[in-house]
Amino acid sequence: MLHTPSGGAGTGAAATDSGLMSIGTVLNVLRDEFPEVTISKIRFLESEGLVEPQRTPSGYRKFSAEDVERLGHVLRMQRDHYLPLKVIREHLDALERGEPVRMPVLGRQRDTEGGEQRLEELYGEPEEPTVARLGREELLAAAGIGEEQLAEWESYGLVCALPDGAYDPETATVATLLVELGRFGIEPRHLRAMKAAADREAGLVDQVVAPLRRHRNPQTRAHAEARTKELAGLTVKLHAALVRTALGVRLP
Repeated sequence: MLHTPSGGAGTGAAATDSGLMSIGTVLNVLRDEFPEVTISKIRFLESEGLVEPQRTPSGYRKFSAEDVERLGHVLRMQRDHYLPLKVIREHLDALERGEPVRMPVLGRQRDTEGGEQRLEELYGEPEEPTVARLGREELLAAAGIGEEQLAEWESYGLVCALPDGAYDPETATVATLLVELGRFGIEPRHLRAMKAAADREAGLVDQVVAPLRRHRNPQTRAHAEARTKELAGLTVKLHAALVRTALGVRLP
């Protein structure tokens, strides 16, 4: 059985006398920690095999405290680690089998204590190998979006598939952030300037490290990767600082 931190979703406080909860009750329990969760989201997670509630003879879903606890884990891993549902399912199944597992890593992980991430958190070595590629369905599930929304992002160049049709794992981070910005009314068309600025910053970094990549010495070429990460981290920090300065705000 999985255990959530104290105060998190899945306490089962709103359980019925039978110990089972309706989907509406589950929604109320989860919303304490996940205000954006919806009944449709819970049904989607069920359809993806993340939770298997019991059914009454008339077909109504009935969730146990363990089901709610598992849903809390799934939502937390999506929110805090940007993991696709396939990876989350494998991780939780391994936990339930009692296997020692580490938290899988996908893209850049959010700093839960402030608005910035240290460079070593942004670009440090992950504890486990990162997910190599994401399929289209995995990306849709990771971001909790539909095909039409993804197609719109692609039309504005905010999300791009690789030549083989798959997606870089960092795309899950981009997608999650686009969803969050959308809640504030910021649409894809508003973000074209930000994408163009990111492309220019990437071009500047590439221009600096290009001579290292072309060097005859293999060690020098290998150093290009580390230099790219270092410069990328510095440009991210500079961009964030410039935005904060322009807005006159200071993050904690």
